[in-house]
Amino acid sequence: MATPRGKSEPLPLPEYSCSYAVSRPVYSELAFQQQYERRPQERTTLRESLAKGCSCSRKRTLGVLKTLLPILDWLPKYRVKEWLLSDIISGVSTGLVGTLQGMAYALLAAVPVGFGLYSAFFPILTYFIFGTSRHISVGPFPVVSLMVGSVVLSMAPDEHFLISSSNGTALNTTMIDYAARDAARVLIASSLTLLVGIIQLIFGGLQIGFIVRYLADPLVGGFTTAAAFQVLVSQLKIVLNVSTKNYNGVLSIIYTLIEIFQNIGNTNLADFIAGLLTIIICMAVKEINDRFKHKIPVPIPIEVIVTIIATAISYGANLEKNYNAGIVKSIPRGFLPPILPPVSLFSQMLAASFSIAVVAYAIAVSVGKVYAVKYDYTIDGNQEFIAFGISNIFSGFFSCFVATTALSRTAVQESTGGKTQSVLAAVVIANLKGMFMQVCDVPRLWRQNKTDAVIWVFTCIASIILGLDLGLLAGLVFGLLTVVLRVQFPSWNSLGIIPTTDIYKSTKNYKNIEELEGVKILRFSSPIFYGNVDGFKKCIKSTVGFDAIRVYNKRLKALRKIQKLIKKGQLRATKNGIISDAGSSNNAFEPDEDIEDPEELDVPTKEIEIQVDWNSELPVKVNVPKVPIHSLVLDCGAISFLDVVGVRSLRVVVREFQRIDVNVYFASLQDHVTEKLEKCGFFDDNIRKDIFFLTVHDAVLHVQNQAKSREVQDSILETISLIQDSKDPLELMEAVLMEEELDVQNEKIISKKYQKDGFIETGKRYAQTCFLKVGSGDHYKQGLKSKIYPPMEFYANIFCIDNFFGLETLILFLLDF
Repeated sequence: MATPRGKSEPLPLPEYSCSYAVSRPVYSELAFQQQYERRPQERTTLRESLAKGCSCSRKRTLGVLKTLLPILDWLPKYRVKEWLLSDIISGVSTGLVGTLQGMAYALLAAVPVGFGLYSAFFPILTYFIFGTSRHISVGPFPVVSLMVGSVVLSMAPDEHFLISSSNGTALNTTMIDYAARDAARVLIASSLTLLVGIIQLIFGGLQIGFIVRYLADPLVGGFTTAAAFQVLVSQLKIVLNVSTKNYNGVLSIIYTLIEIFQNIGNTNLADFIAGLLTIIICMAVKEINDRFKHKIPVPIPIEVIVTIIATAISYGANLEKNYNAGIVKSIPRGFLPPILPPVSLFSQMLAASFSIAVVAYAIAVSVGKVYAVKYDYTIDGNQEFIAFGISNIFSGFFSCFVATTALSRTAVQESTGGKTQSVLAAVVIANLKGMFMQVCDVPRLWRQNKTDAVIWVFTCIASIILGLDLGLLAGLVFGLLTVVLRVQFPSWNSLGIIPTTDIYKSTKNYKNIEELEGVKILRFSSPIFYGNVDGFKKCIKSTVGFDAIRVYNKRLKALRKIQKLIKKGQLRATKNGIISDAGSSNNAFEPDEDIEDPEELDVPTKEIEIQVDWNSELPVKVNVPKVPIHSLVLDCGAISFLDVVGVRSLRVVVREFQRIDVNVYFASLQDHVTEKLEKCGFFDDNIRKDIFFLTVHDAVLHVQNQAKSREVQDSILETISLIQDSKDPLELMEAVLMEEELDVQNEKIISKKYQKDGFIETGKRYAQTCFLKVGSGDHYKQGLKSKIYPPMEFYANIFCIDNFFGLETLILFLLDF
């Protein structure tokens, strides 16, 4: 039912009636490892690894052969009766489309169109033996062809082939030697294809197919859209039959557009009309193919149809002679004999060949994965590098340009079960629709992830302005930079607990979240390494609300002033704190100018001998920041790795907080992170494994238990101190119990009646037994004589009345005290 605003109401959330209750001890990492032993890791030596890798058996040999030659795996399983007929239909349909696209994309590669036919044929002969994809159609692709063309045009521009000609007059003119130019460009394209194949083969042999993972989808989308724009501009001059210079490099597309519009008055109407009609018809029929692909058994090969019709019209109307239309003219029959391309050109095209090799591989693997997922099989990324490397090496000997795959040809192959120059250019433009439609992804990317949208736009603009090779490199660097920045400035949250649960959530993002008193919990969602240790420390400072180093320095400064007053007799240090002598002037009580001398802070002090409550008012006026917490818990569940700098920074953080009496605890560390801490010498006498806990809740429960124990101990110490200063411990105990308004029973327990009845004697004997049990009877007697310990009646009274945690624990604590 729609709401008044026209928006549908949200679906009701499912209700979970089940609940669970778990009872287990609080586990630190040390306690857990002691109770549940870790499996020992088997570490193999280099010799053992080499022996295992070089071992040979029949099964292993067969597996290696099937990996290198996938045809040995699928050919014996081929179902001739079921698949052969559909594969023949698919081959004919895909061959027609591939032949025409090969001729059209040859224009992008700046080679004669006949060589596009070779590029559509030879790569297939080797790929079906070495490739792992069952559906991709190997051959030219517009983006890769344009990248090849940019290299060809830069190494063989028209200006290098100008010759003088005489037309029978006194004036000589210059013209382009097209035969020499085309021959040189074919050699350059074939040399580039051979070099790209060698690089791809090396990448496959080194098992670095993972390199394609760095070409993120937004980066590829922006790059291919820019390439489509480059293709459109390069083919626009052919559709208009306007002559321009062949620009290459930075801003080449801008210069080409400027010259096209300057010469647009020379447009050939016949070519323009033929091209425009071809674009409209091809795009309309492709839309029909896409909308009715479930009803049409075979997609309409509109490129082939319009080419045949346009060729017939051009021949019948003699468009070249009557309207000066540009035509392909004759295409050589047969195949050229294989030749070795000039390897001396490799040094001039090495940089461009790397980008072409990676882009061609990325496009092929991306298309292959789409159909692999659809038909439930896998493709081997490293083997695809080897397959395309061998295909391009083989094709390079037959004067082909670089091959990859095209989604349109692959779609024809999958759906079937497996000429004038302006018409060819129009076919190229019509096939760019899918690339241009990627622009519609930008608003969606912006809503989902603004960083990905920025990568898309940046790569597209950079590829248009700088050219495809430099634009791809710029987009790749920019994409990696965003990853570095996201890791360097990661997200972090200050956590609180949902009451009566063990669930901890961000205090900023959720309501009704309670922050534990005296405890701060920080979740850091990133690895800790040299690039973000400063950010990690800032996150801690923001969470706790103070700078631990500044607090420590201020405390040292205050202690020095207190020591000066103690030496002058103006203050007196006791175990209970600092007491000011009445009537004495405090010369140290002066304004703090907040000037810190680093050298002075290193002077040793007697901090241990002076007990100061830093959260109370100090007898000296030093602006010491308050420390409202006693514990800091770091949720390390999202920390995937640490480097040496990160480990060192963690040690520094722990020590800085320990100096100001704040304990640091770690929770949810992964096992390999803990191992890294051990290897880097993180643990010592001050930083032990018992501060590491399995979960945040384990750490919090431990902190709360420690806080309760400290409260009990502080209460006991205060009582002991008062008893030692008192002449009659029993009278003091009775007064304390009366002030706390104990019940009648407790008052009777400490009364003389119960003393006469022997209750105190019973408690005394129990205390003596406990002292003897821990082997400290003689120690206590000596302390009693020297008045170090209070009389036994005190222990009997306080622990027979209110047994906090057992008399044995108290005795051990007092002995340590």
